[in-house]
Amino acid sequence: MSTMETVVIEAEPVVSDVVIIGAGFAGIGAAIRLQQRGIDDIVILERGQRPGGTWRDNTYPGAACDIPSRLYSYSFAPNPDWSRTYSGSSEILGYIDAMVADHDLDRIIRYGSNVTGLTFEEEHGRWRIEVTGGTRYARTVVVASGPLSTPGFPDIPGIDDFAGKKIHSAAWDHDYDFTGKRVAVIGTGASAVQIIPEIVKKAQAVNVYQRTPGWVLPRLDRPVAGRTQDIYRKVPLTQKLARKAWFYGHESVALAVVWDTPLTRVVSWISKAHLRQQVSDPWMRRQLTPEFRPGCKRLLMSSDYYPALQKDNCTLVTWPIAKIVDNGIRTVEGIEHRADCIVFATGFEVSKQGSPIPIFGRDGRELAAEWKKGAYAYKSYAVSGYPNLYLTFGPNSGPGHNSALVYMEEQIEAIALTIDTILKRDLQVLDVRRDVQDRLNDDLQRRLTKTTWNSGCRSWYLTDDGFNATMFPGFATQFAQQMRSVDLTADFTAVAAKSPVPARK
Repeated sequence: MSTMETVVIEAEPVVSDVVIIGAGFAGIGAAIRLQQRGIDDIVILERGQRPGGTWRDNTYPGAACDIPSRLYSYSFAPNPDWSRTYSGSSEILGYIDAMVADHDLDRIIRYGSNVTGLTFEEEHGRWRIEVTGGTRYARTVVVASGPLSTPGFPDIPGIDDFAGKKIHSAAWDHDYDFTGKRVAVIGTGASAVQIIPEIVKKAQAVNVYQRTPGWVLPRLDRPVAGRTQDIYRKVPLTQKLARKAWFYGHESVALAVVWDTPLTRVVSWISKAHLRQQVSDPWMRRQLTPEFRPGCKRLLMSSDYYPALQKDNCTLVTWPIAKIVDNGIRTVEGIEHRADCIVFATGFEVSKQGSPIPIFGRDGRELAAEWKKGAYAYKSYAVSGYPNLYLTFGPNSGPGHNSALVYMEEQIEAIALTIDTILKRDLQVLDVRRDVQDRLNDDLQRRLTKTTWNSGCRSWYLTDDGFNATMFPGFATQFAQQMRSVDLTADFTAVAAKSPVPARK
């Protein structure tokens, strides 16, 4: 009697041409531009249950963009139907939904897919992507998870001891009723100036805990007339011209906030005039006047924040917080302020050091270790040693004066060109040269020393030791030129595939 051996032949894994991590503005935009280049083998991994990214998550009362809607949208996906100058979060989310529907992207989005790690397998020319519940493979990866995706809580003693309700601005609880409640709001940044005017309408008492006042400019928001929408719809060129006008208007603001110039004094004068007009009490005006240059931290846009602070049920607290206790907040002078609810308007964990997820490149190198002293990249979108992997809103791509989507759109174009080159030339590896990357970053950091962001104030733009891994030291037009001058021949090294890469089944 003979025995038969069972031979197990391991099937080749399915390898997608492109995997995009994140279905927010960046991921959706990247997918559209790749499709328009004829690249269809795309998968988008989204940890949530619907697209939208930061606009899906930030649904707090008053949530809106502080960049005009004409600019806070893609030029390749114009929307003639914006209802206001500055759109609210629900309308922006609707715009994202429309892009998904118009380009049939729901078929390639895998919701509930949380990426936990990336590893480059050089012998196969592919990335192994660890996802909750399984593993995927891709020839190229676009990390489009965005810098504003993980809520950040302040490092305050006793934060876990509070017995009341805790709400972060990026994870709003719409079932919580603020009516008659004592509310503490920690933070006075971009989200706080939108939240506070809404909360004071319902709460019994609101304490606003301010660490540092910001420069506040009036927000001139207006409804868009129906006839204007009709013109944009019938004559698309008019909308394109309107977008250009907004773009160059914001571009000129760089002369006031990116560098210290006479126009910087003009911005401070406008902000102080706005403060004098809205706040009559001299002591409160003093408490709300910043001591740093305009632009060193993010400019705030609001016409109802100062009036809200002066409501009878609102108190501005400028004493530093010593500790959060079970029934409220204790400030350094020893007073305990009782609270039923604490609202943390404290922003996000921005990856200036380390990486948003564990990423392992060539020869086992780890991006988090390499970025330990501060993140860096080649022209913000690719990192040497991590071939075939691309970043949206990567290091030093942040604007201080113009729309983030203008910058993001330029990155997406560079990413689409690079991925298209890899697929058409059947490359196994396309990697940035380290010497080119280092030279560009040395120049970038030298230019940053002359900007307002590096002038001495503390902000989320900088690491704890003052390294600026966030902002781009120039105009949006200069950033566009940087991205359009990507040289895939001189600045990269390429390795052709040794054998055909397994096609996606």
